[in-house]
Amino acid sequence: MMSMDSASSNTGFAVPDGLRGRYRRRRVYSALGWLICGTSFVVLGLALLDILFSIAAGGFPALSTKLFTQPTQGVSGGLLNAIEGTLILTLGSVLISGPIGIGVGIYTSEKRDHFFARVVRFMSDVLVGVPSIVLGLFGYITMVVGLGWHFSALAGAITLSVMVTPYIARTTELALIALPGSLRESAYALGASEASVVFRVLLPSCTGRVLTGLLLAMALSMGETAPLIYTVGWSNYTWDGHLTHEPLGYLTYVIWSFINEPFQSAHELAFAAALLITAFALAITLSSRLIFRYLDKR
Repeated sequence: MMSMDSASSNTGFAVPDGLRGRYRRRRVYSALGWLICGTSFVVLGLALLDILFSIAAGGFPALSTKLFTQPTQGVSGGLLNAIEGTLILTLGSVLISGPIGIGVGIYTSEKRDHFFARVVRFMSDVLVGVPSIVLGLFGYITMVVGLGWHFSALAGAITLSVMVTPYIARTTELALIALPGSLRESAYALGASEASVVFRVLLPSCTGRVLTGLLLAMALSMGETAPLIYTVGWSNYTWDGHLTHEPLGYLTYVIWSFINEPFQSAHELAFAAALLITAFALAITLSSRLIFRYLDKR
């Protein structure tokens, strides 16, 4: 692209000084903006690399067969109970929140102009901003104490599902809105009912985006600690199948609690738990992107 000065010399027309000065200011502002964005990217990248390096440096030396075959014994032993509890709570929360979130997303996308749909969308956005520890307190008052479930897997899974449902609903809504209107019009023109249009035309067309939202919600629930402290507690034993009246172990509790203990074994378990959580979250994120690309191509 020619500069303002060269363009004026080639065409023979004089460029006003005010326009030339505005053009130079825009170039300066553009360069300054790119400099700020690039610097921010580098700082965030270095911070992420530092976190990953610290976790890997402390976690890899602690990896052993005992870590995956033995439960914790005080501040030593393995992490079998914590790994099992994390998987139970994560899968349980997604099983509860998945159908609810997808249903809410379908309703708010297909009835987006209705008053109640706008209310539901607004309340969902508000719920996203509620601190997770407040949701944990809510779960403690309603389920642990109110219903008498005590610390349990069901109380923790329901609390996590309340936290991640708005994310699933919003992802589903945006996925459906992004579809071209011709899909709906063609299906209705062929005489399809509203339910058939949604479940046989629209949802299959955006399966990748919906699954991505579910997997990202799973990664989000896997990294939570505050809601589980109030609803799940902690246990050094593996799960025996009871949904209520039985606490569970989970990896984020090991990170939060064991790192403050004055024992080397506790610190090793904390770093190993952090490494496992990071690996699980990374695997879920990569899986969501691969699934999205595969289904989007199909």
